[in-house]
Amino acid sequence: MANFHPISEVKALTFDVFGTVVDWRKSIAREIKQVGIEKGFILDWDGFADEWRAGYGPSMNKVRTGELEWANIDTLHRMILDSLLETYNINSLDESEKQRLNKAWHRLDPWSDSVEGLTYLKENYIISSLSNGNVALLVNMAKYGGLPWDTVLSAELVRHYKPDREAYLSTAEFFGLPIEKVMMVAAHKNDLKSARSTGMRTAYVPRPNEHGPNVETDREPEDYIDIIADDFIDLSKKLSKVRETGSIPE
Repeated sequence: MANFHPISEVKALTFDVFGTVVDWRKSIAREIKQVGIEKGFILDWDGFADEWRAGYGPSMNKVRTGELEWANIDTLHRMILDSLLETYNINSLDESEKQRLNKAWHRLDPWSDSVEGLTYLKENYIISSLSNGNVALLVNMAKYGGLPWDTVLSAELVRHYKPDREAYLSTAEFFGLPIEKVMMVAAHKNDLKSARSTGMRTAYVPRPNEHGPNVETDREPEDYIDIIADDFIDLSKKLSKVRETGSIPE
């Protein structure tokens, strides 16, 4: 077939979760606002969510470089939270309240298309998370949001955070598939670039509101991205066309 494209051979889709499948910013801001109202403090709720998320990459890098021993995302989130509570001089939370707030990351709302789109994609593909979130977090989030995963894959299973190659390459072993028959789906280009370097196929689903309404969304194509979709429903339609024709629709 002259117009054959390799993604017509894809059998499994793995998804970044934070920002790609779920709206972490709105969900976390809602939770800290609820705590603030209960405990009598006022903050820029969205700003607090942004700061909490901003600590995520640096803390994982400390694990990656050996500065910290292996710690899962729940543990890293708690370290960041404790630091923020100290920064903002919030000392009215007891230990059980801190634990509950930290598990706000287990209760993130899916984007409006996520459940429907994943359900469509599940008809023709194995679908799974491939997240730096730990297994308990991802399972609880799936229960909370109704995410219809076939299985949950996590960096915790291989003790390597994305973008370490081991995280991506593990999908081929877990699924029993050649790596080129697994597609990484993400709203973040750096995730997709790292996935492609291991041989995975890639789908880019930008999420315009991940970082708030005033942040410009990058929709430019890249040579390491196979397909760009507006959302998961659009991705399902475009992959159906690929299976039918062997080529990527415009």
